Formats: sequence, structure tokens, C-alpha cells
Amino acid sequence: MQTSPSPTADAIVSVRDVSKTYAGGFQALKHVNLDIRRGEIFALLGPNGAGKTTLISIICGIANASEGVVIADGHDTVRDYRLARAAIGLVPQELHTDAFESVWDTVSFSRGLFGKSPDPAHIEKVLRDLSLWDKRKNKIMTLSGGMKRRVLIAKALSHEPKILFLDEPSAGVDVELRHDMWRMVRALREGGTTIILTTHYIEEAEDMADRIGVINHGELIVVEDKQVLMRKLGKKQLTVSLQQPLTGLPPALSGQDVELSADGLTLTYTFDTQQDETGIATLLRALNEQGIDFKDLRTSESSLEDIFVSLVRKPAPEAATA
Repeated sequence: MQTSPSPTADAIVSVRDVSKTYAGGFQALKHVNLDIRRGEIFALLGPNGAGKTTLISIICGIANASEGVVIADGHDTVRDYRLARAAIGLVPQELHTDAFESVWDTVSFSRGLFGKSPDPAHIEKVLRDLSLWDKRKNKIMTLSGGMKRRVLIAKALSHEPKILFLDEPSAGVDVELRHDMWRMVRALREGGTTIILTTHYIEEAEDMADRIGVINHGELIVVEDKQVLMRKLGKKQLTVSLQQPLTGLPPALSGQDVELSADGLTLTYTFDTQQDETGIATLLRALNEQGIDFKDLRTSESSLEDIFVSLVRKPAPEAATA
């Protein structure tokens, strides 16, 4: 049996060999090991059904793991449930709120659930930060979907958690709220709060996250600092616009990673930024020797979305052997 890695010294959340199998036999998580560093913004990416929400639910104590252990802020999430849960704030995907309560009452009540004494000044600050102060007396049922999302965030922050989970926080919200939300997230991180988010907006992860994890088919397939990930897995492309169309790729270029467009007017060369030699000089020399004239050269670099798509493109192990 493999030994799970020991948690790192600066980890505020440690997930060790966590698996989740449902009654019907479906395995949602497969031996996940993950350390989330204190004070970072960690983005968890994956396609629908990959296991993101299951993993978050287990860390937050909403669901039980079939195997493994989770430690949050030094507390086992099963044995020391109350202490572990008190350190965590969760903003779920679903807009479940107390429809007949006022904004102020529902946020204040959430604070009390964690045994925190009343602190009107803190509740006011949270509501003002989320542009909810003017709505504090309104019943939840009267609010728009975007405002209800703000209330969920306020509830999650009411007890001053050290760890904040945002599960698809941008789903169905307007651009203004999204921008407000990310300003608040940055401010929370500066104040020492650890942020873990899942998102379908990969550009947000690229902009916000310190580190990125990619989960697919219940397995954590990569965890890496964002810049290191993009440097390791990012590819650059050189696009060569030709003066005259080619009917096919010349044999002299067949050994290189070169593609010819359908109209014969564009060559696309993909190269690895980590190599000492990019191969561009060799390509251009070959074009010259073949008498192929070009009118324009331009380079482009992989985005985080390109990297994500390449990582999750592999089929599930079951599908591969079926």
C-alpha cells in the first residue's frame, strides 16, 4: 500500500488519500492528496462531474469520505468537526436562503450558528463590502439572483472564517457583481484568509489564483503554481503567412511539428518554450531553401484554458479500456 505524503508545514488544509464511492458503486474521488497553503488563492478546475463539488463538500464536512482524512486549520474534519467547520466559510452553488428573513437577520443568524457572539460592526462591514448595506432590511425573497448570491457570500463571511470556499461563485451573476466579488477576494487574501475557488471562468483563475489544481474523473491530475504550470505546459506557436498557397507540406518540413492550413496559405509551427533551441531558425532556413516566400510572422502563447483542455482531454480509464 502506498504511503500518503506528509502535509507541508504551511498547509491550512491537508487532504490525505481521500476517496468517495457512492452506494451504486460510482467512485467520485480516487485517492486525492492535496495541501492548500495558508493565505493563498487556490483554484480547482475540472469539467462537470469531475469531482470538484464532492471534494469541497468533504473538506467542509457536508459529505463523508469513504476513505482518507482531511485536516482543516489543524483539526480533523470528522473527529473535531465543530472546530474544523468553524474555520471554514462556504459559498455554495445553489441559491438556498431564508426567503422570509431580512438580509441583516439571516447573516447575523449565520454568525450565531458558529457560536460567535454578536458583532454588528463586523456584519455591517461585510454587508457594505458586498454592496448589501442598503438592502439590509429587505426580505431575501425580494432580492434579485445576483443580490441573493451576495447574501450567500455574506453568510459565509459572518463568522470570520480563516478558510473560504467559493463553489462556482460567478455562475449566473452579472459582471458588476463578479468584479466586486474579486475585489473582495483579493482584500480577504491580503487580510490572511485562504481562498479556494472552483470556476468555469478559466480567465478568472488565470487572473486570481496563486496555484491551480486540475481534477478529472475523480483524480487530481496536476497541482502547480500558476506561472510554473503555464511555463511547463504552455506551448508557443509561430504562424507563417505565405505569399503563394502550397498544395501540400514539403517533405523537408515533414519532420517538424508544422501544419498547413486548408487553403495552403498558412503554416503553423508549435514549439516548446522549455527547449534551448526553438527550431524557428531551422524552419525559416528550410522555407528559404524550398523557395517558399512568406509575408508575415507572428507568435502566440497557450492560455490557461488551452492547458486545461489538453489536460482533461484524456478519456476516463474505464472508457479507455471499454
